[in-house]
Amino acid sequence: MARLFLTLVFFCSFPFFGPSTFAAEKPWTEARSQHFRVLTNGGNEDARKVLHEFEQLRWVFATRFPGTRLESGAPLTVFATRDEATARTLDPLMWKRMGEFLAGAFHSGWEKQYAMVRLDTWGGEGSKEVVYHEYAHSILRLNSHWLPLWLNEGTAEFYGYTRFEEHRIYLGAPTQRYRELRSRTPMPVQTLISLSSLPSDEPLFYAQSWALVHLLIYGPGMEKGKRMDSFFSQLQQGVPQDKAFEQAFGNFQSVDKELAAYMQQPTFATTVLKDPPQIDDKAVVFRVMTVAETEAELGGFHMWTYDHSGARLLLEQALKDDPKLGLAHENMGFLDFAEGKDAEAVNEFSQAYALDPHLYLSLFSKTMLSPLPSSKVVSDLNTFGATMGQVLKVDPQFAPAYVQLARLAFREKDLNAALLMSSKAEEMEPSLAGYHLLTGQILQRMGKSADAAEAAKFVANRWIGPDHNEAAELWNSIPAAQRRGESIVEVAPKDTQAVEGRVKAVVCSEKEQEWSFVLDQGGHSLTFHRKGGFPVGFSDTLWYGGDHFSQCHHIEGLRAIVHYHAPSDATYAGDIAELELRDDLPEPVQNP
Repeated sequence: MARLFLTLVFFCSFPFFGPSTFAAEKPWTEARSQHFRVLTNGGNEDARKVLHEFEQLRWVFATRFPGTRLESGAPLTVFATRDEATARTLDPLMWKRMGEFLAGAFHSGWEKQYAMVRLDTWGGEGSKEVVYHEYAHSILRLNSHWLPLWLNEGTAEFYGYTRFEEHRIYLGAPTQRYRELRSRTPMPVQTLISLSSLPSDEPLFYAQSWALVHLLIYGPGMEKGKRMDSFFSQLQQGVPQDKAFEQAFGNFQSVDKELAAYMQQPTFATTVLKDPPQIDDKAVVFRVMTVAETEAELGGFHMWTYDHSGARLLLEQALKDDPKLGLAHENMGFLDFAEGKDAEAVNEFSQAYALDPHLYLSLFSKTMLSPLPSSKVVSDLNTFGATMGQVLKVDPQFAPAYVQLARLAFREKDLNAALLMSSKAEEMEPSLAGYHLLTGQILQRMGKSADAAEAAKFVANRWIGPDHNEAAELWNSIPAAQRRGESIVEVAPKDTQAVEGRVKAVVCSEKEQEWSFVLDQGGHSLTFHRKGGFPVGFSDTLWYGGDHFSQCHHIEGLRAIVHYHAPSDATYAGDIAELELRDDLPEPVQNP
């Protein structure tokens, strides 16, 4: 989804088993193939098998969709744990959420992505499908401006059940959920494709979405997926889904009948890809990491999966074992930032980048925490631009750096350069609604209001929640004569009022799960309160993004829209129902 939409005020803490579980036993091994990196406490041959299948699945996408982007600005690291005990220790929060059995997990981030697989279950039923399903999502995000929910989940399910043999790959194997199809009445296809959030009957939704994707690839007259490719292309060009669907596949009533019959088949067609690439033994490089490197890598996994207490234990130990390890300093910097300790974070990021100039996230973060992004001094503006260029030199696909260059060019009143950089950010992360809106905002400032309105309409008609509302705000700021189409209305929680202002102060009480929020309305302060969780949405352009967002820190000064109920305590202006935070374009610098 385009923006993080939190439902808990605080990240929960669960018992952690301690760094000695990992490091005291022995260091982990790093295994690298051409495109993937696996960290394991298992055997080298097992790591090689994991690398082999990931490489083959990547090849499937490259073969099936020539020209597809396969590399993300958020690199993927695969942790291959040798057994259940290691998996429980590595990912305690996911284990807590998923129950007693967890064969694998995938954590998508804006800066990093992590997969966890268990070597003791690798190859068994249900052992890898969730990881391949989510890996498919990561590829879809890189190559689509927007996908309807059914197509996004159905396609990920389709590729998640890819089967690998020594010299063959099978596409189209049925999902484990296909049994749901045998005795259930499917929802009408037009209803299915209109869903923008998961229905209460999730098993049937996933099963039917998979079946519809399968039908539209293998069904009679579907030309082995060519019609599906045409449908996908039309969606990316902005054609309304219903219209594109009927143009590609026929009327909904006919597809309803075809799908009902298709779901009752005893077997399903598959595609056999022969002679997939094999990994030569010499193509995989193995390296035993140091104890400190092991702790730093594991600490990073805990950090990016929001187990902050587990991360701190590991990172503190890593820095004791090797005070000169850049990665340990970087991850500790992100941990300090998450806790609102900005001075300590800058110190850690600075040490990390000095020790290892490949750590571009440290360079980016320490720069964004410095005065440079808001400075009006010409030399500072130049330094800021050069620094973002250095970040992109290390990772040319890191979209947040392009966003910052767009904002810098806007401040310098170079709107053509701002549009170029914003468009580049869109190219890198096309599925983020906020990047489309950034482009729309710049187009509006350029006097291209009709184009800005089209950008707003594109987002408003496809995304829900705060993304939709941010698009509606842009749409409504454009003169009516420059807008085409129906009006766009913002949505709000039922029976709430709304007020807008800037965040002045935040008070969090983790122990009490309580939150107070002061909104400044031109010198007049309003205080809102909430005990327990509530949804928060924020602009995709916010520099620290979804990986490090907290409603307890770093939101002062942002424009906010508060949806609230009548106060349960007269000392407050209201009880928060939902919060939207906006990352507005900066003010242009006068005579830089």
